[in-house]
Amino acid sequence: MSKRLQEQVNLITDTLEKNSDSSVSGFLESMSPAEISRVMESLPLDLRRPFWEQVTLLKKGEVLLELQGILRRSLIKQTDEDELIACLSVMQMDEIADLDDDLPMSVVSAMVNTMDIQRRERYEKVKLYPDDVAGGLMDVDATAVRGDVSFSAVFRYLRRLRQREGSLPEHLDSLMVIDRHNRFMGTLPLSHLVSYDASTTVSDVMICNVVGITPLTSALEVTRIFEDQDLLSAPVIDDKGYLVGRITVDDVINVIRDQADREVLGRAGLDQHEDMFAPVINSSLRRAIWLGINLLTAFLAAWVIGLFEGSIEKMVALAVLMPVVASMGGVAGSQTLTLVTRGMALDQISRRNIWKLAAHELAIGGFNGVFWAGVVAMVAYYWFNDLKLGLVFGAAMLIVIFTGALVGTFIPLILKRIGVDPALAGGVVLTTATDAIGFFAFLGLATIMLF
Repeated sequence: MSKRLQEQVNLITDTLEKNSDSSVSGFLESMSPAEISRVMESLPLDLRRPFWEQVTLLKKGEVLLELQGILRRSLIKQTDEDELIACLSVMQMDEIADLDDDLPMSVVSAMVNTMDIQRRERYEKVKLYPDDVAGGLMDVDATAVRGDVSFSAVFRYLRRLRQREGSLPEHLDSLMVIDRHNRFMGTLPLSHLVSYDASTTVSDVMICNVVGITPLTSALEVTRIFEDQDLLSAPVIDDKGYLVGRITVDDVINVIRDQADREVLGRAGLDQHEDMFAPVINSSLRRAIWLGINLLTAFLAAWVIGLFEGSIEKMVALAVLMPVVASMGGVAGSQTLTLVTRGMALDQISRRNIWKLAAHELAIGGFNGVFWAGVVAMVAYYWFNDLKLGLVFGAAMLIVIFTGALVGTFIPLILKRIGVDPALAGGVVLTTATDAIGFFAFLGLATIMLF
């Protein structure tokens, strides 16, 4: 959050806490829907409704689109149905489609009934596709022109479009070029439109080698296409070559943000749509599941330690050094796990390179294992004045770091194969493996060599 927005959050919070009926419209006028949504998520529960009631109808739909699912549904329940219909009426079809799963059926039905035939067809076209593919991201209101018309005709078309709609489509960097049958031909950058003579024909200067995205292309693949091609917008084309819509960079940014949120929150066992000020009971129940899973894995590590209870009683140094073994294995494994999980997300890992990657990570694990094994062996020797303990500690360190590299490489692949999200479950599995194997190696070697 920027410093300016933080200051606004503080001022809005102070104003509403003093009097919930106080006007904050002065702040709202200068804020974008995305900024309003961040302020909303930062406000305690008791201040959200008075703040929401002061958001204008023109912005409410866009704000709902930016909010996380739980908070969005809560605000929808607090909003009058006529007000919902009014704020949705000014939104694009793909944006409405993203919201309608959270809307009351009566609102969706009333909204569809108020649409003209063209808007209804566009809305139904977007609803054919799930949100996580190109068809669900696209805007069906793609601004398209024929390839056989002149620039002067294009200018007239854009002027009429602006008069009819009130504005041109957002993020309009180029026009889609089609033939008389709606087959995609290329794009016409607006820079071409303003730099050539008005008598120029569109097909003479349009760009033909444009990457077309199919409606069922995954959202993550769409983000990679935009990144690789440095795109601001891209056409969505069906398997017969017909233009069905347009994806713009703001849609891609939303996908990237959602993916980042999912990975960061998933590592802690939190839902992607976690609300900071969600009701305590609801949040407690959601987190309790993850805490229970972690408790089971902790008991597994404790059981391994219990197998060597007699050895620990004989030498207190073992209990002192055990956390070091677990910590080093977990960190080494997390480094590999993060690298492999990222590579899978970017489709950089395949059957042809997985074994080379595994060998690479194991080599790094072996190198670091030998180095740090030597370091900790000397530390343990000088600390406890026991050479055998130092050797045992060093050997265990080598084993656990190597294990971390091995588990961090293959666990994400196995989890993905069985249909479990590596970003969500990888950390738990890794910690369990490194703790259990690390403790078993350290205490087992100590039992054999020291007693």
